[in-house]
Amino acid sequence: MLPDSAVQWHAALNDLPSILFVLAVAFEIAGDITKRDSLRATGFWMLVVGAAGALLAVFSGLIAEEALEHGGSVHLVMERHETLAITFTVAFVILAAWSIWRRRGMTGKERPLYLTLAALCALGIIWTAHVGGTIVFGYGGGVPTQVLEGALAERTMAHEHEPGEGQGDEEADSTATTEADDDDRQ
Repeated sequence: MLPDSAVQWHAALNDLPSILFVLAVAFEIAGDITKRDSLRATGFWMLVVGAAGALLAVFSGLIAEEALEHGGSVHLVMERHETLAITFTVAFVILAAWSIWRRRGMTGKERPLYLTLAALCALGIIWTAHVGGTIVFGYGGGVPTQVLEGALAERTMAHEHEPGEGQGDEEADSTATTEADDDDRQ
């Protein structure tokens, strides 16, 4: 089933470029360490495809921003996420252009500089993804008000979980472990 809203399209489009950027850096570094051109080439193509995908993710995010039901707290986090996303997308597009332009010709200090900047940008894109996730999982942004109200009402209703699954198992496991420890001490 295809996403049916701008927010869902953004959620569908934003994960792939992020992971491609992180993997691109990992493959490029692994290629340099092992001297394997196939790893470097894989990293190169991941970077190029990731940069193109990131442009789509940013575009979809700008559209989603207008469609997202939100209050002041979500708005602040959303603005931070937008700034980070645009910044790191531009950085990765520049890195991709640099890599295309100098694909076989990075020499001396240029290659370590490129890899250091790429690694820093990969960390930045991970942080950007975290901030974006906070919009949804920390503040409920992107969840339509009617759906959110229904979910809140449903949470107050009693329900059961199978043993070993669901909410509260950590607490039950912790209690059982504590009781077993107490028995061992006696």
